[in-house]
Amino acid sequence: MIHRANYSDIPSLTKIRLEFLQEEFGKINDDAMSQLKESLPTYFEKNLNKNIFCYLEKENEEIVSCAFLLVVEKPANPMFLSGKTGTVFNVYTKPSHRMKGYAKDLMTALLSDASKMNLSTVDLLSTKSGYHLYKSLGFADIVSEYRPMEWKNI
Repeated sequence: MIHRANYSDIPSLTKIRLEFLQEEFGKINDDAMSQLKESLPTYFEKNLNKNIFCYLEKENEEIVSCAFLLVVEKPANPMFLSGKTGTVFNVYTKPSHRMKGYAKDLMTALLSDASKMNLSTVDLLSTKSGYHLYKSLGFADIVSEYRPMEWKNI
């Protein structure tokens, strides 16, 4: 059953976020893992249902699938008339629960809420395995004359 996370879900959110990160990045060193375990609950306590919305699928009270939506408000422009945009990340289903349609159901609920929140756009980075799902939900490849770049504070 899909529901949007609340404060009582924070321990489970932290756990499934760590599972996702371990699958995504492989072995995480002990120092980094300790920092993540300490910082994630604080992050969720501060931001949950304010600018981060987490959608969960549970089986027998265990979270088996999730999708996160980060909402940011920017100054409006012709591409973001409401000024509000969303980024989807951490779409994850535990390996033993895959191919049951959970990711699609979670994304459908997430996009319904994004519409109600009047988000101008919702973006994401797709893996090869998720690409067809996202296309079926209306996501399109971004073609831009701009190049993604980042600055890292190392």
